[in-house]
Amino acid sequence: SQYSAVDTNPLSVYIMQPIWNKIIKIVPLWIAPNLLTFSGFVMILFNYFLISFYDWDYTASGTSPGLVPTWVWLFSAFTTFCAYALDSIDGKHARRTQSSTPLGELFDHGLDSWATSIFVLSFFSVCSRDNGKTGVSVYTMYIYLSIVLFNFMCSHWEKYNTGVLFLPWGYDISQVVLIAAYLLTGTVGVEVWQKPLLFGYYITDVLVVLLIGFSLFLSFPQTLYNIHRAHLKKTLKNDSLYEGLLPLVSPVLLFVLLTVWVVLSPSNILAKQPRLFLWMVGVAFSNVICKVIVCQMSSTRPEPCHWLLLPLALVVYAAISGLLGRMEEAALGALTALLTAAHVHYGVCVGRQLSEHLNIYIFSLKKRVQE
Repeated sequence: SQYSAVDTNPLSVYIMQPIWNKIIKIVPLWIAPNLLTFSGFVMILFNYFLISFYDWDYTASGTSPGLVPTWVWLFSAFTTFCAYALDSIDGKHARRTQSSTPLGELFDHGLDSWATSIFVLSFFSVCSRDNGKTGVSVYTMYIYLSIVLFNFMCSHWEKYNTGVLFLPWGYDISQVVLIAAYLLTGTVGVEVWQKPLLFGYYITDVLVVLLIGFSLFLSFPQTLYNIHRAHLKKTLKNDSLYEGLLPLVSPVLLFVLLTVWVVLSPSNILAKQPRLFLWMVGVAFSNVICKVIVCQMSSTRPEPCHWLLLPLALVVYAAISGLLGRMEEAALGALTALLTAAHVHYGVCVGRQLSEHLNIYIFSLKKRVQE
């Protein structure tokens, strides 16, 4: 199916696009667009592991002065900007080299679905977890991450139903806010997050309110409105309500299972291993949403229940029923490793299948020789 996306965000249209149009001119024509997409993702990953090294349990910024070296925050601002730039020019570069393919679209959105959670998890290191005086509680982190992922899911669910990807306004704004937050932390120090900004409120409070406001009052209503408009114009891809709601079943079940685990965990797993747990949430979500993206691109029907919900449900049941006892953290570690490996394996397999089917290389513009 032909890829169509609509971007109406003034920040994107008037400020960022002209910048990308200048940057794209320096990219050599022999570079494959997927290489740009992948490089951006690798930078985000590298940055995430770098921050994790200095701040595994999200407490480093809560100590004054912070335990994370200043250069790490400045490097984070740099990698976030590069990843944002690469993610914004890969499509332009594909059109410029006449190499737009469904593989490129899937590659871009698939990596975005994973990067979305990694951005959020890296950002949590800036504001640090609650230490009694400042910081955000691990439950707020979980809710915050869930809302961001819910937004991402909405735009792809909308594309599944309308055939058009309306790029969420939140994306450009969040990237610019992230870069600004890292620069601010690098130049002023983590202390800026621990002093009240206005009327006793902290910057983090303001950001959380903005995020929730944006999601519930801008993005979500916009999604419903776009689907409703397509319904009136009779351009909906799916006639029945059942078909239209099918892609939402697995993501909703996923969040129900995760939330049950967070709330009922005997050893309070989220507080014990926030980084591991939230990483697992991001990976599981990305895998579930990739299936929706594949279905939406190939106009096939998603299965109501995703396979990874089964091992997750078993672990959650074993944990909350007390069967796991002291093994709960170990089980989380094993499940996280399993889901991460399965997700990488899935990505590699789909990429290889598509590259063979379309007779192209993933990271090169050279044509494959027909067997």
